Amino acid sequence: MEATASGDPFLRELAAGVTGYSRSRRALIAVSGGRDSVALLHALHALGWRKLTVVHLDHQLRRAASRADARFVERLARKLGLRCVIGRADVRGYAAERGVSVEVAARELRYAFFAGVARRERCRNVFLAHHADDQVETCLFNFLRGSGAAGLAGMRRESALKIGATTLHLLRPMLGIRRKEIDAFLAARKIRWREDASNLSAAHTRNRLRVRVLPMLAEEFGPAFPEAILRASEILAAEEDWMRGEAGHFAIGAELSVRELAAAPLALRRRVVRNWLELMEISEVGFAETERVLALLDARTGPAKVNLPGGCHARRRAGKLFLERP
Repeated sequence: MEATASGDPFLRELAAGVTGYSRSRRALIAVSGGRDSVALLHALHALGWRKLTVVHLDHQLRRAASRADARFVERLARKLGLRCVIGRADVRGYAAERGVSVEVAARELRYAFFAGVARRERCRNVFLAHHADDQVETCLFNFLRGSGAAGLAGMRRESALKIGATTLHLLRPMLGIRRKEIDAFLAARKIRWREDASNLSAAHTRNRLRVRVLPMLAEEFGPAFPEAILRASEILAAEEDWMRGEAGHFAIGAELSVRELAAAPLALRRRVVRNWLELMEISEVGFAETERVLALLDARTGPAKVNLPGGCHARRRAGKLFLERP
């Protein structure tokens, strides 16, 4: 029986987050087995979503625990009467081969897996369980990395991600929901989930933000400080949309015109280069990568070639900027 959203704050907010999407259309939902994705799966099912395909990628980073996560997700999907697709990937091997961090490798392989399932299922919509506290972490993390407005705006409720010839439509209906509401929903229904011990490890920057920095900020500035960050994120998201529109006037393809780019204001040059690098699927594009590419514009004092993540290079030749891949 479908649940009504009126008596549950979490379900009510989630129902608002999926307004405009048809429950009769198929969609993928990424489920790690952790609290957030398990809550999203149960809640969508309670709201009447029956044409969901559960997708889970075993990163093989925690051996037996990773395999147990996959089994848990498979059993949960079966219990709810939903189709489930489990994949496996050698994240550490891929990271070493590409020269990227384990976190970047995991994300790239995860989205590649989603894209493969989306093609087979003929379904491009993917529900993700990012929530408001994740958004706060993302905005702070991007600030510390020196990101511009695009990074400080954080994640979007809806965004498109091109993986090869497949474009995924990423849906994040919980971005307005705090973690405490998710915990209350799970506790009230005695819903079980898998705890990933690596989430508490201080080895990863995001984890240190979560377990050390954010509690310290709450102690110093009060527990409501995340709301200020979320407001700033919303403001910057609107400004980012405007700037992307301005950058859209440039012809961005496999090459960029040195003359046209050099004639633009600095802020617009940075935005065009960042968009170009993202379009060319360069991982972890930040200020440093953008500035290295911009240095190519000066033929007198700038280099003719700069290094980029993943073993790629950006070059200037015959008035054009282009990429070389390994």
